[in-house]
Amino acid sequence: MKIAFVNDTVYPYSKGGAQKRICEIARRLAHRGHEVHLFGMKYWDGEDVCVKDGVYLHGVCPVQELYTEGRRSIKQAIYFARKVLGPLLKEDFDIIDCSNFPYFPCFTAKLHSLMKGSTLVITWLEVWDRYWLEYLGRLGLIGRLVERLTTRLSRNVIAISETTKRELLSIGARGDITVLLNGVDFEQVANISPAENSSDIVFAGRLIKDKNIDVLIRVVGLIARYNSHITCLIIGDGPEKRRLQSLARDLGLESNVHFAGFLPSSEDVFSYMKSSRVFVFPSTREGFGIAVVEANACSLPVVTVRHPKNAACDLVVESENGFLCDLDEEDMAEKITTALERQRSMSAGCVEYAKGYEWDKIVDTFEHFYLSIFNHGRRSN
Repeated sequence: MKIAFVNDTVYPYSKGGAQKRICEIARRLAHRGHEVHLFGMKYWDGEDVCVKDGVYLHGVCPVQELYTEGRRSIKQAIYFARKVLGPLLKEDFDIIDCSNFPYFPCFTAKLHSLMKGSTLVITWLEVWDRYWLEYLGRLGLIGRLVERLTTRLSRNVIAISETTKRELLSIGARGDITVLLNGVDFEQVANISPAENSSDIVFAGRLIKDKNIDVLIRVVGLIARYNSHITCLIIGDGPEKRRLQSLARDLGLESNVHFAGFLPSSEDVFSYMKSSRVFVFPSTREGFGIAVVEANACSLPVVTVRHPKNAACDLVVESENGFLCDLDEEDMAEKITTALERQRSMSAGCVEYAKGYEWDKIVDTFEHFYLSIFNHGRRSN
């Protein structure tokens, strides 16, 4: 099969669960003999098209800022959607798999399916629905409309979690919704040594409002009242970074909370996870939450927030591989303390749980899904 993935950001130049998911799937499918292309912004020097790990990378435009005043840039999304059309139309594909977010590129991919006869698959990372109103105020009505229009573009739909599938159904998505999960590379994790610098708590992810890192920092302050040596490592970058650093300083936690910033490779992230004791994921908006599985693979129990929009909750078996808490400082502090106390006894169970998400097993399901479309007649888009 000849398969194209469309996603504006490209791993490892841009870190995130969605980017890494595409990278892992694409290179494994390429190694299985499929011709795989990825269309995104051009993060690399040299030719616009290059081959990495057997995957053709198409840089369709210069890199644009993803955020404007802390919000995802609509201008960037429209710009990328416009720029990707020409390069995409130069090729014929059996299947185009386009990430739902930031929506506008899905309409470009739809044009390819209409003009070139490709089968369009839309992968839904998350559903915003009413959150659009909180995010943009009255303009959120336009966001909700675009999101619902996107559900009408194809009957070939992938949801990355059961939570995302339920939310898609709630906004009237049509067609067959197939849940295809994220995974973790166990061979890669096993070959990584712990970092020299250890920490009690670790977080890894983009520093944006919905991750609630400010709550985590305040929780560290609570724990520090009776454990002054508690340490927390925050890995990642984003529009909230300066505010979070200021908060840590204002609370007098400079010796407790450390910001590692953007790390160049997943190996570095796993190394710091392995030298930590508990992974805390205070996000209230996750389409899947791959960092939870990765932390478990590094033998860490996870503490995450009980919230209807946080699909990472589905990945936690209470007291076996982690704990759920409310978005409440005292409750989170209690669950983190419990996880710290039980980390050694829980580590084997965490690893065993994560083995169910090994990437090679996950990609088997993707290949079967794509082949079912390719071999048994294209479903109507």
